[in-house]
Amino acid sequence: MSRRHTMLGSATACCLVAALVSPVAANATVAANAATPRSPQASVTRPSPGQATAIQKKLRLSLGRSFAGAWVSPTGTVTVATTDAASAATIRRSGAVPKQVARSEASLAATQAKLNHTKAATSVTSWFVDATTNKVVVQARSVAAARHFVKASGADASAVTIVRSTRRPRPLYDIVGGERYWTSQYGCSVAFSVTGGFVTAGHCGNTGEQTSGSNQVSQGTFGGSSFPTNDYAWVNTNSSWTPTPKVNKWNGTYETVHGATPAAVGARVCRSGSTTNSRLWCGTIQELNATVNYEEGAVYGLIRTNICADPGDSGGALITETGGQAQGITSGGSGSCNDGQGSGDETFFQPVTEVLQILSGQGRQLVTDDGGPGPGPGSCSDYQTKVTANITSGSNQYQPNGNYTTTVTGTHAACLDGPDGVDFDLYLQKRSSSGTWTTVATSNSPNPDESISYNGTAGTYRYRVHAYDGSGNYTLGFNKP
Repeated sequence: MSRRHTMLGSATACCLVAALVSPVAANATVAANAATPRSPQASVTRPSPGQATAIQKKLRLSLGRSFAGAWVSPTGTVTVATTDAASAATIRRSGAVPKQVARSEASLAATQAKLNHTKAATSVTSWFVDATTNKVVVQARSVAAARHFVKASGADASAVTIVRSTRRPRPLYDIVGGERYWTSQYGCSVAFSVTGGFVTAGHCGNTGEQTSGSNQVSQGTFGGSSFPTNDYAWVNTNSSWTPTPKVNKWNGTYETVHGATPAAVGARVCRSGSTTNSRLWCGTIQELNATVNYEEGAVYGLIRTNICADPGDSGGALITETGGQAQGITSGGSGSCNDGQGSGDETFFQPVTEVLQILSGQGRQLVTDDGGPGPGPGSCSDYQTKVTANITSGSNQYQPNGNYTTTVTGTHAACLDGPDGVDFDLYLQKRSSSGTWTTVATSNSPNPDESISYNGTAGTYRYRVHAYDGSGNYTLGFNKP
């Protein structure tokens, strides 16, 4: 019997996969954010993003048609371009540096609009307004094709710069719990994102089997699978897919994953799956450590609930109704959600903690809004000392509790794990004999996570955590000599 056969109507139904169903393409969220290089000295001189935006907005209004764009340099200087030399004084009074140019922002936008309304060859990969050069940049693998494209658009060629580029942009898609993915023949659901992919049910696919998203875009490969005895698997996704800390609630919103603290019997939990995608189906945990004897073999240690599920929901997410704690991976059950109520049904779930423990040995973790594995707000767990705290945008904190002292020479190693979407920086400082602090090591990428390794002599040290942009919880793990 096929390991994916659905035994609907039996006391226990395994493997809620969508068997031999034609996949329906769905739109996926494009998630492509470019990181901007930064200067190591910028943290004390640069305006905040909010201040720079305020300056740009103010001058766009006051300069009117002469405004030609604005940008922030790596050293923190805000430059505002203008076609009117007489507006230089106004720009300086606003705290920015003026630059006179030939074309206004409106003129460049009109040039780009002409390109937007012209069909481009596939070798022409992108075009955009570059305020710093006061031109529209066209990137293409073929310069000849780009020239033809510009000419066909009717745009002013003198306002366009063509740049030869070998890059091949592609759409990027989000991995979201509860949403559909496909193997060569069957459909299952994503449970939760992990770094480098997602976890799902073991009966959905064998190790090495390839997957595609609900939109039929190539997605990844099963990196490991266990069924029966267990019912878990993980898929290693390609660079077109971005893991997110989200579970689809099927009402236009998402449940955010905060961690993976196991819930007790009687706790309210909800299930998300790609077949029963009319809503988030909720109920209670009935038992823990249940055994289900599927026709393919027994599976042990499952979570039993009174929630309904249907074929194709296999692999989907079980999460607490409040608190965003990942609980399980949809395995199998009896009954159906077709009546819209799911009353009297039962569905079993593989606890997610088991597969997360396996993946942690590979240096991978559950993707949460706190940037680390559940249940805490961060990783960096392999360090001698771990500190967790909350920091607000623009502020500094000194850890641990001000400073620490070492009496030997050796390596100071640290890991900072912040939430997604923020820019936190990390500095190691040493106190001199006069009592002043000097920064001896810096990690200030435009990302939430940083790391430092510094070979230092005996003395008193501290870590400065700086929230350059954004607020939230962070974890600082560090080792001292």
